[in-house]
Amino acid sequence: MMTIRHLTAVAALAALGLGLATPVASATKARPTPTESRRSTLQKSVDAIQKTGTVAVVAQSTGPDGRRYATAGVSDTSTGRAARATDRFRIASSTKTFVSTVMLQLVGEGRVSLDDTVEHWLPGMVDGNGNDGDAITVRQLLNHTSGLFNYTADFPAIATVDGFEADRYTTWSPEQLVGIAMRHQPDFAPGTQWEYSNTNYILAGMIIKKATGHTWQQEVTRRVIRPLGLHDTSAPDTSARIPGQHLHGYSDFGDSGPTIDVTDLNPTAAGSAGAMISTTGDLTRFFSALLGGKLLRPAQLAEMKTTVRAESLDPVWPGARYGLGLMEIPLTCGGVYYSHAGDLMGYTTRDGVTADGRHTVVLEATGDGAPDLSTELAQNALIDTELCGATKK
Repeated sequence: MMTIRHLTAVAALAALGLGLATPVASATKARPTPTESRRSTLQKSVDAIQKTGTVAVVAQSTGPDGRRYATAGVSDTSTGRAARATDRFRIASSTKTFVSTVMLQLVGEGRVSLDDTVEHWLPGMVDGNGNDGDAITVRQLLNHTSGLFNYTADFPAIATVDGFEADRYTTWSPEQLVGIAMRHQPDFAPGTQWEYSNTNYILAGMIIKKATGHTWQQEVTRRVIRPLGLHDTSAPDTSARIPGQHLHGYSDFGDSGPTIDVTDLNPTAAGSAGAMISTTGDLTRFFSALLGGKLLRPAQLAEMKTTVRAESLDPVWPGARYGLGLMEIPLTCGGVYYSHAGDLMGYTTRDGVTADGRHTVVLEATGDGAPDLSTELAQNALIDTELCGATKK
């Protein structure tokens, strides 16, 4: 690869009338610098993801050796505008780490206990069909061991193209979303198994409001977004649009209809389980600060990193464990990284951060991707390659 320095040198020799054969050959054969090599590796990984069928991919890898970006595809199929590393997007369930961070801050302040029951904070909210809020703790909400039915498994608004179109601008209250779950028996007795349930984090958001008098959006903004200067991150209430320059999402909802633009939607359908908007840069800053000990006291960060086995995640993340709003994933080179994936129709967020917060990788893909696991595996490979590459330096 010819760098700017090489090109400038060749131009200078030409102006002096000197022979160019030797300098050109030398420039052409010059080995890429370590930074150039890592940038090329990141771009190849992004291209590999896009080839699995995504519309766009943006990625950022940040560590002691600097910051690198890579992009592929278009942000908007109607205009053909190329995706940019600074584009905003819906982060879906990566929202849960923000919500858990606020809850653990409240724990550190003595305002909430992880051993408090849901019934203590939300009397009568979790009841009926075998559900018992008095048997479920805040900890079990945050680490998905409550056994509560996942309301999104019975939610037509995100199941089909027609269902989405019918309800994309509907405002849902947290009580309505929990009510959907209460129509079902629990999946298992609290604390006996692990299973991912968005209902847990809807309830966590409600507890934050009860404990503080402010919505989860207000508390996330006051406690995390503003202190960290996350200028491209927001926790919307009912606003359906993504502000500023952003990636458009596209989905056919499991081939239930034509592929449509799903960018605009009322975020209350996801609420405190997945409504936030951010960028690769802001998520990098957040995860680095979190694992770097800048948002939680040591005792609460240790609680967040205390994990249980999450076997149902094995098809995508073999050996995965889950803490309090934080996944723990094995690295192929040894050790683990921390993460929280986010999936919403048309948007896929993936991230990984080392235990000390010094190296963080964030990527976003739009569109449905491949019908098999090839998109997922390519995304995981990017994160593993970047983090393992850092450890081998």
